[in-house]
Amino acid sequence: MNGLTRHLASHAARLRRCRTQLSVPAAFVRHNSTDSNAPSSSDALPPHGQETSLEGLESPYPDLMQPDIIMDLHEAQTFAPSRRTPFQNKVIIRNDPSMFTALRDQAKLNDPFAAEQASRARKDTNGPLTFLHLTPAEISRLYRYPILRRRVVQQTGKGKIPRQHVVMVVGNQNGLVGIGEGKADEAQRASQAALKEAVRNMDYIERFEARTVWTEMESKFGSTRIILRPRPVGFGLRCNPNIYQILKAAGIKDVSAKVWGSRNPLQVVRALMRMLMPGNSPLGMGNGVGGKGRRMDKGAGLRAQDELERERGRKLVPLRL
Repeated sequence: MNGLTRHLASHAARLRRCRTQLSVPAAFVRHNSTDSNAPSSSDALPPHGQETSLEGLESPYPDLMQPDIIMDLHEAQTFAPSRRTPFQNKVIIRNDPSMFTALRDQAKLNDPFAAEQASRARKDTNGPLTFLHLTPAEISRLYRYPILRRRVVQQTGKGKIPRQHVVMVVGNQNGLVGIGEGKADEAQRASQAALKEAVRNMDYIERFEARTVWTEMESKFGSTRIILRPRPVGFGLRCNPNIYQILKAAGIKDVSAKVWGSRNPLQVVRALMRMLMPGNSPLGMGNGVGGKGRRMDKGAGLRAQDELERERGRKLVPLRL
């Protein structure tokens, strides 16, 4: 009886030491004295006569004895103290061989399926849409329409060099819209370049009741003059075809527009985007370095709600419920 008591006491002391070192929960040392053969949870005490194993427990701290590829893969050289410095120096080269290549090889061994998917995603690293701020899934959901497709020719000393020119409008139909131009030898590459520039140029447009512009606007760009007028609910878009595509991409649903003068698609697009886009440079600012500003930078841009409220001296309240 005394031997059994000493054995149980030493067993309990060993469990207390393990619990103190590894922060094992108190439920681990709870002994089920009623039925040792009954099934229990993972934190129950093993039956008498078996060795206690702590291999299955997960420690909240990293195992510093295992090498880490990013932190431990390096070449180091130690320089002894010399007459120039009384200290011992250690120089570490961490990118030869590349630690990211070694990490990729280790991930390939651990999870081949995930490594294959990552390699497929890296195949298009040289594409024009790779480094945009939107993911490919978000770009695919955007509304896009090619406003203009044409063949242009550049005259050089070696002859005429033909290229493709594409002007594309992109938007989420909820306030974001952008215009991009692209040129390339092939039409598909020109479309991709125009899409990339349009996505980068996207900006938010304030809308009244999320359907129309706040007030009547008029702008002149070159020989093109445009007037935009807000309309009631259900009026639709009654305007120039190029203006229609831009307003549709921006999410504006009720507007009438009239174009006077030149109806060149490129001029109409530039004039309308100068009217809609906020944040254009004020008049007389120039290019910032003493020169004249570009025509696209002139004008006040779209007038927002707070500006109209200050001008009229009263608050604008939407009438729709």
